[in-house]
Amino acid sequence: MKLYQARKGQFVYYNNELHKIYGVKAMYKESIHLIKLRDLSQHLTKASEIERYKAQVLDSFVFNQKAYTLKSRKAEEGDFILIHNPRPDSLDTYVLNEIELVEAADNKGITTTNSHGVKHNEYLLMEPGRDQDSHRIDFKDIETADPISLQETEALDLRNPNNALLPSIGDIYRRINENEIFEAMVVAVKAQMVYLGDGSVMSPLELLNADEWEYLYNLQDDDS
Repeated sequence: MKLYQARKGQFVYYNNELHKIYGVKAMYKESIHLIKLRDLSQHLTKASEIERYKAQVLDSFVFNQKAYTLKSRKAEEGDFILIHNPRPDSLDTYVLNEIELVEAADNKGITTTNSHGVKHNEYLLMEPGRDQDSHRIDFKDIETADPISLQETEALDLRNPNNALLPSIGDIYRRINENEIFEAMVVAVKAQMVYLGDGSVMSPLELLNADEWEYLYNLQDDDS
């Protein structure tokens, strides 16, 4: 893949596993910033080492330790969506393949927990679990997949769908897109929502957005 073809949000295969491009920094040797969808780990690589993939209906993959299948169906409150056809208006900032949590839905579209208004033709529903007719896209070539990665992915398929990876109580995060330094502690995690010490409530995806939040440490791990 050529560097000029790489865009933020694209699904790509890197080391045979499904990732999403989180950023492109052309001035660096390893110019592509990736997030592995399976566990949200971050990686740096070159454009020549990735291969683009366009998500389709009935594709299934593990995101944040949970398996999902993409469906062409209207989402409801509490669902996750994949914005595969972004058409944001002037007040919205979402891009290709944003994964967001639905806060409210009506006949015209949905509103996400990031306050984005998304029309129904802009997204695919991420239905929990593997549909029996789904096409697994976790690996480009499952025959040559790393045995440990394959075993971990298969084990996740057997987990309770509510066992998503969440920030933990005592985690300290710093907001990095504000003029003033702001730090907050996770004081509660309930019903797939995270409660911070300043009274704010958000989805795990918002805290895991490396453009806005930086994980510092957990109080239980602080030896001071």
